[in-house]
Amino acid sequence: MLSNHDQLLHALSTPQLDAARKHSGNRGNRVVELEVAAWLHLPGLSNLPVSLIVSYLDGDQSREVPIDHGRIDPQQRILLSGVARLPLQKALEGVELRLRCAVVPHSIKVEDIFVQPIEPAPSRQLNIA
Repeated sequence: MLSNHDQLLHALSTPQLDAARKHSGNRGNRVVELEVAAWLHLPGLSNLPVSLIVSYLDGDQSREVPIDHGRIDPQQRILLSGVARLPLQKALEGVELRLRCAVVPHSIKVEDIFVQPIEPAPSRQLNIA
């Protein structure tokens, strides 16, 4: 699934992965949800389309989920963000944020990365009188 032009931006640390695993057990459908944002500077790549992808292992199965797409601005910067919904059948491992673009960038300056598990909403009971 990974493209030859995919560039690793960030691999989830052990505490980030543990927090994501904690939230995966709270849902019957086994989906981990992460808020993700990447502020990037890609010198020399103005106006090229790029995508932010989350790749991960579900047990021994490699999976990926697209997060956001956009074009690099004239200042060679882009903000890509969204919610990653990672369906699971087995165990969550090896979560990585990757940049996919048509050409291999000469350099990528990661200005900031944000990754946070989304807290599941508490169950609500409706009282109907």
